[in-house]
Amino acid sequence: FLKLGLTSFGGPIAHLGYFRDELVIRRRWIDEAGYADLVALCQFLPGPASSQVGFALGLLRGGLAGALAAFTAFTLPSAVLLVVFAMGATAFGGPVGGGLLHGLKLVAVAVVAQAVWGMARSLTPDRERASIALAAVLIVVFSGSAAGQMTAIALGGITGLVLCRTDCAGLAPRLAFRLPPGTGFVGLALFLVLLAGLPLASAASGWQGLA
Repeated sequence: FLKLGLTSFGGPIAHLGYFRDELVIRRRWIDEAGYADLVALCQFLPGPASSQVGFALGLLRGGLAGALAAFTAFTLPSAVLLVVFAMGATAFGGPVGGGLLHGLKLVAVAVVAQAVWGMARSLTPDRERASIALAAVLIVVFSGSAAGQMTAIALGGITGLVLCRTDCAGLAPRLAFRLPPGTGFVGLALFLVLLAGLPLASAASGWQGLA
């Protein structure tokens, strides 16, 4: 994960492609179907999907310690570089800095496109799932809002339940997480406390970083 954290460029979608190449195809930590299920679950949850997928893969491989190690190793390099770039942001002014940033954006587009194309073949292997994916793209593109994203997720789940039920019937669970009893309830409670508490703490302290 440290290697991926140092070499993965292009944002969350590209990261998912790198994870697939390194951990699914090369190392075979999980099969294609299980990885697709994991990606779908993390895309449904709020927050960065690539960090969640990395955390979950570490959890599958090494329990809670593996999850924390994977999250730290993958996230820390980009966090350090972001701080360094922010400190030197004033040096990137003018035509040279603008051209450099524009070039990086173009490279990021190519990386993301390659990742999407590579994963599309495994996530949409038939006409039904390809149709669901196309409909979701159209909804998200033309809505341009968070409501459109939630609508695409909800409609995709309902449509998949109707059209793809026979394909999933009888499949054994692929994601067998080994966690102490009650871990899920503790995590859910902590999520709800932070969701409600951080905005209140931000309003009380005046520190917008908590919101």
